[in-house]
Amino acid sequence: MSKATTVTQTAQNAAQSATNNFFDSIAPYLGQISFGALAGFATGYALKKIGRTAIVIFGLLFITIQFLAYLGVVRVDWLRIQQYADPLLSKNSLQGFFNGLTGILTNNVPFAGAFIPGFLLGLRYG
Repeated sequence: MSKATTVTQTAQNAAQSATNNFFDSIAPYLGQISFGALAGFATGYALKKIGRTAIVIFGLLFITIQFLAYLGVVRVDWLRIQQYADPLLSKNSLQGFFNGLTGILTNNVPFAGAFIPGFLLGLRYG
């Protein structure tokens, strides 16, 4: 056997050993990581579907109110509604809501590191 073949085999053995050590070190956590990612994906998926349903209901409610206002049955002060809605729709408010939601969903959860990426994927593909 040549020296180059021996060096190549030694490098391959070292790489295989490092790979085995890596998988041995994460094996106890694979269940938590898998469950965390799956639970995060399911939560994000469900939240997106619920959000879509809420948006449809909100849109139908808006159409109904506008139709009643058009008929003269009700009178809507849209400027006052906008004054109430503007603080709720600010960047800081929405970011605080998202941070609070993720804090609630990952409270006392050991797999939060896998939950968050799964949650974001669920929101994306839901």
